[in-house]
Amino acid sequence: MNELPNPTMPLSPVSLPRGSLHRPDPAQPAAERGAVTVAWARHADEVRQAQRLRFDVFAGEMGARLDTPVPGHDVDLFDDFCEHLLVRDSASGEVVGTYRVLTPAQARRVGSTYSDTEFDLTRLRTLRERMVELGRSCVHPDHRHGGVILALWGALAEFMVRNQLDTMIGCASIPMLHEGVVSGHAAASIWRQVRETHLAPIEYHVRPRLPLPVERLDDTLPVEPPALIKGYLRLGAKVLGAPAWDPDFNTADLPMLMRIADLPPRYRKHFLGR
Repeated sequence: MNELPNPTMPLSPVSLPRGSLHRPDPAQPAAERGAVTVAWARHADEVRQAQRLRFDVFAGEMGARLDTPVPGHDVDLFDDFCEHLLVRDSASGEVVGTYRVLTPAQARRVGSTYSDTEFDLTRLRTLRERMVELGRSCVHPDHRHGGVILALWGALAEFMVRNQLDTMIGCASIPMLHEGVVSGHAAASIWRQVRETHLAPIEYHVRPRLPLPVERLDDTLPVEPPALIKGYLRLGAKVLGAPAWDPDFNTADLPMLMRIADLPPRYRKHFLGR
């Protein structure tokens, strides 16, 4: 078992009930309230658990073609430079959700962020010193309820504030499979919706390296964004530009930016207590 360096800050366990913005009732049994705990991976074996969950969801459920050195695990070159946030089911101890976090210092060490491989991020250069990248967001299909997502977001908000970081970026994926048909029409329609309501100021726009050809797609479908993207938008996130096509994951990826200062008051109070 290889020990990892301690995360930049200590993180206390957090428990949240299913689909709630409130702390659970201590008198209610954990099994009844679907309690989860969240903590940073402390050693390589815990990172492997996250990578195994990622493989099951991305390859097994979504059909991604993963080039991985460890069979049955989603592993890439950025993993060794990231801190890995894990959500566990309190009853079973199983990892049911994960994010990986690439800090500015570690991004300098590896030479870029993952988002740099999909987008030209030149216009974000002034933000990089206090900007982290969130990636590989993943939740087990049996645990896709508010408690897991809120536990992850609460831990991330605490991490950002305590380390005096203020900006988060990442690639938010839209599956190319819509109603059984592999196409980009749903992604084009979602891009049309979000650019009308949540597009960032032009000084932060980025360009996809492999653009989804939205101009040749039907962008009039009445489809909703994936739940995670809707959640980001509720937290004040902005879309930085048109989607890239990721052929390995067969997704359209939207570049997104979220700043602590833009958190709506409701979520600021919940996550930061102020």
